[in-house]
Amino acid sequence: MQKSVPTVNTTAMLANVALFSELVSRVLNRKPHLPGIGVFHGFSGYGKTCAATFAAHKTRAFYLEVGESWTKAKFCRHLLIELGVEPKGTIADMVDRAIEALAMTAGRPLIVDEFDHVVKRGYLETVRELHDKSGTPVVIIGEELLPSKIAQVSERFHGRVLDWVPAQPADVEDADALAALYHPHLTVERDLLSHIVTKSGGRPRRICVNLEKVQAFADVEGLDAVGVKAWGDRPLFTGAAPARRAA
Repeated sequence: MQKSVPTVNTTAMLANVALFSELVSRVLNRKPHLPGIGVFHGFSGYGKTCAATFAAHKTRAFYLEVGESWTKAKFCRHLLIELGVEPKGTIADMVDRAIEALAMTAGRPLIVDEFDHVVKRGYLETVRELHDKSGTPVVIIGEELLPSKIAQVSERFHGRVLDWVPAQPADVEDADALAALYHPHLTVERDLLSHIVTKSGGRPRRICVNLEKVQAFADVEGLDAVGVKAWGDRPLFTGAAPARRAA
C-alpha cells in the first residue's frame, strides 16, 4: 500500500522546509510558457522528506514516495491510487488515466520523493509525459547527485526543469527550532546547540538524537538549562560506525 503523507504537527519550520515550500510555490505560480518541474536535491538526512510533507499538506499535493523495487507499472498503479482512480489496464492505459485525472486537479502539484529510483529504473520519461500532457506542476526529490543523473539520462526531462534547489545542512537556528518543538521545557544554550550541529554534520535526524541525549542528561541532573559547560565532554551521536572491538 502506498505510504500516506504523515501529519505535520511535529514539523519544525527549518530552513529546508522554507526552501521546499518556496520551490513548490514557484512551480505553481509560474507563467504559462515556463516549464513546471522543480528539483529538490541533497544529502541523506537533510530533512528533504519532512520538508515535502509540510508542503504537501499546505498545497494538498499528491505525494508518492517511490520504492527501490518499483517498476513503471507499480509506479503507475500507486499514482492512480493516490489520485483516487482505479488502477487497471495496461501501463499505457494507466498513464492516460493519470494524465486525465491530473489535468482535472488544477492547482494541486505532484510531489515524487526518492526520484533516484525512477531514474535508475528508467521511467523518468513517463513522469515528463505526465507533466507535459496534464500541465500539472511536478516537484521531485532526490539525493545530491540527482541533477547530474537526470542530465546524463534525458535532455528532454532536463529541459523541463524550472529550478534546481539544493537542500542545506541544518544550522544553529534549525537546531534551536527542533529543541523548541521537541523539548519545550528545556533550554539548550546556544553554545551547546552549535556543538550539536557540528557533531551532527548538519543533519536534523542526528540533531534530534543528540537533543534527546541532552534531555535525558538534564532529567537525571535535575536541570532546566544545559550548555557546553554543564554537558562537558560527554559524547554525542555523529553517525559514524563504531570501531571494531578487541576480542
